[in-house]
Amino acid sequence: MPTEDSPQGNVKHWQGCTDVYDFLEQIRLRPGLWLPDGSLQQLQSILIGYRVALGVHSIDEPFDFWPEEDFTRWLQEHLGISSSLTWAAEIERHTPADSTPVNEFFRLLDVFRCDAPREPVPQDMTERLLGIEYMSNTFVTLFWRRRLLANAVQQLEGGGYRVVRLAANGWSTERAMHRTIAAALQFPDYYGHNLDALNDCLGDVACLGPYDDSAEGTGLVLSFTDYDHFATASPRAAQVVLDIIADQARRAAVGQRRFFALVHSNDPNIRFEPVGAMPVMWNSDEWLDSNRR
Repeated sequence: MPTEDSPQGNVKHWQGCTDVYDFLEQIRLRPGLWLPDGSLQQLQSILIGYRVALGVHSIDEPFDFWPEEDFTRWLQEHLGISSSLTWAAEIERHTPADSTPVNEFFRLLDVFRCDAPREPVPQDMTERLLGIEYMSNTFVTLFWRRRLLANAVQQLEGGGYRVVRLAANGWSTERAMHRTIAAALQFPDYYGHNLDALNDCLGDVACLGPYDDSAEGTGLVLSFTDYDHFATASPRAAQVVLDIIADQARRAAVGQRRFFALVHSNDPNIRFEPVGAMPVMWNSDEWLDSNRR
């Protein structure tokens, strides 16, 4: 229940909310609607989507609920712990027997807001969320002009991303694709060189980190060139590879890890089925068909 010091308000459409705390108040008023399972992991996923939306729309709004942000630091100090777990996991672990994780979150949120009043700090959302344009609508983005792909890669590397370059022009078989990706990402010796094994090992890399000692940096990007060659030689495998990437990228995002793919094609009319339940889209400079002519 709201406390005396917490914001008060009436139920309204989420689009009418003024900031993240106004949005959270709507969830507090109707937790069964927003969080039918009573899971803070679900609430955390909702807030991740909120944060992504801020970046997509270039909205300059303070946000305290990213893993490295103020709420996590405050919570660890408040509970007297040092942990690598998310704030949602820690609250669920420390919820008293006579309460629920959702009620405990809102109780702690009220204390947090009283303990740590802050003035909004302007921030450049574009800098804080470098690469968000390749994660907001799809985790697999197509490029036709190599120049645009090179510019994107340069910008991402400048922002601390680890970019793994994969040349698909020699992939005349699925086996060739597996060899190249396994070597580039240093998959273990037991890698099975099939699509199921790719899903398993790529999931490890996307969600847990590299098999080798490479620095993770801001995130991991797979940059494919000449992917149309592989799509022509092995159309089903080419589709499934992108689907695996998109699915694992979504799983990584839930854990606040950044992983996505940039895919170059010499064919400006190439099309793929939706991957990871999300579309494979052209980059913003080549989104219109007329810009690939």
